[in-house]
Amino acid sequence: MTTTRSTETAPDGASPPPGGEPPGAFDTLWENGPRLLPAGPAFPLSTDSVLLGDFAASVRGKALLDLGCGGGVLTVLLGVSHPGASLHAVELLPEAAERCRENLRLNGLSDAGVITGDLRSYRSWWRAGSFDLAVSNPPYFPAGSGLSAPVPARAQAREERSLTLDELCAAAGWLLRWGGAFALVHRPERLSELCCAMTAAGIEPKRLRLVQHRADAAPNLILMEGRRGGRPGLRLEPPLILTGPDGGDSPEVRRIYHRKGA
Repeated sequence: MTTTRSTETAPDGASPPPGGEPPGAFDTLWENGPRLLPAGPAFPLSTDSVLLGDFAASVRGKALLDLGCGGGVLTVLLGVSHPGASLHAVELLPEAAERCRENLRLNGLSDAGVITGDLRSYRSWWRAGSFDLAVSNPPYFPAGSGLSAPVPARAQAREERSLTLDELCAAAGWLLRWGGAFALVHRPERLSELCCAMTAAGIEPKRLRLVQHRADAAPNLILMEGRRGGRPGLRLEPPLILTGPDGGDSPEVRRIYHRKGA
């Protein structure tokens, strides 16, 4: 599940790509799909965000919010799957927030809703119930629970240094309208904690999908959707298997990445 690298050179007199970025090499998720600034150690192109983008694509909404957008891969995917929707995002690291804006511009999407700041200040930026759908690819590990990543931006993205799971769910619960959806990707060992945090924030877990590398492997990720003020009742969807018996991409992965044979 890798990206492809395309090199685009503007002919003489041609306009640069949307947003005014100079022509050059871009990462693409699939042929003729979203273009993204090249990934690097601080901004890796996460498969987790792509899987979450597909998981959340079926949730309808006109006002969408990416909580902790990083470089904006998930934000861009939301814009592609929800054409015409109002896109908003918040990111603590200025460099990452600017990268999100650039990726949105690169794909012809408005970057006006990207805020640089601490997510815990959400009440000062938006009114309660402002959004139909909130998504997040949050830090997976509690602070101090293991070795930190050598790149500071990566460490910030992996560890709950500035935002806990409880704080994330509380923000989503306040920002979503009644019946609005919160979708996120996380680690299976924190499923119980996640359900408790969502419920405490007034978000009822409604849809769960386990992600497995192989059909005979234990889950390594979970995709969860909850609804603000939803009735109890959790639907467990068929697992998302990433590789087939031959070790190649599964039919589901080929569908998500728009590959031949999907």
